[in-house]
Amino acid sequence: MTQGTRGRAGRGLPGSKELRNNGVVKNVGEARETPMGTQQEELATGERSTRNRVARSILDHGPSTVAELAQRLGLTQAAVRRHLDALTGDGVVEARQQRVYGTRTRGRPAKVFALTDYGRDAFDQSYDKLAADALRWIADREGGGEAIAAFARARIAAQAGAYRKAVEAATPEGRTEALAKALSADGYAATARSAPHPQQGEQLCQHHCPVAHVAEQFPQLCEAETEFFAELLGTHVQRLATIAHGDGVCTTFIPKISHNASASTAGRNPA
Repeated sequence: MTQGTRGRAGRGLPGSKELRNNGVVKNVGEARETPMGTQQEELATGERSTRNRVARSILDHGPSTVAELAQRLGLTQAAVRRHLDALTGDGVVEARQQRVYGTRTRGRPAKVFALTDYGRDAFDQSYDKLAADALRWIADREGGGEAIAAFARARIAAQAGAYRKAVEAATPEGRTEALAKALSADGYAATARSAPHPQQGEQLCQHHCPVAHVAEQFPQLCEAETEFFAELLGTHVQRLATIAHGDGVCTTFIPKISHNASASTAGRNPA
């Protein structure tokens, strides 16, 4: 399991000081006044602050192209590439081929930049090892995988109130969006969008998962969440991808709501 306390020297984001704060990127503090070099320090501070914004944008929106980042942040593509080069050199982001859903268009998929495990750790102030050790103890003492599944369902049930309230207050057409906003309030950076053709429905995308490293070892956490989404939305849902499984975004397909849909057939977390 990757630990959030790793340090790494380099040009980019010293993880523990600049990024770490329960998913909120901190701006770098003001440069200290010194007899010499103050101007250079202020320039470096601005560079780091913009680099933080680039990393945060990838966290909030998922794997992104240079053009998408430039548009969101109001930067030139050349400036974005320079910051991405620094972030890549520091191991905070990595380049991937863009994942294409549905029918492929001609030509090579665009290159996207995604956070690495190290980059995600910089946003987390979680106690991954402690949580994993506790769950392993539960599994050993209380009945293996079934005990973990029971814990995962109980954990979701304890958090369900705000999600249920948000969804029940929304129109049927706005339930996925309402759930996404409620998840975002809990740090999941979630969005809802129409599913690509020929799928009929929506995709719920969670661009951040505070428990991703623990879920790598205990997929019951993802499965319980998927089952909860199905029960809450009143329809079968299918988990297409998870951060814990190595994907850039947790993606759940929610078909067009049908009164005859059964929540008991919730899609399982990908193996």
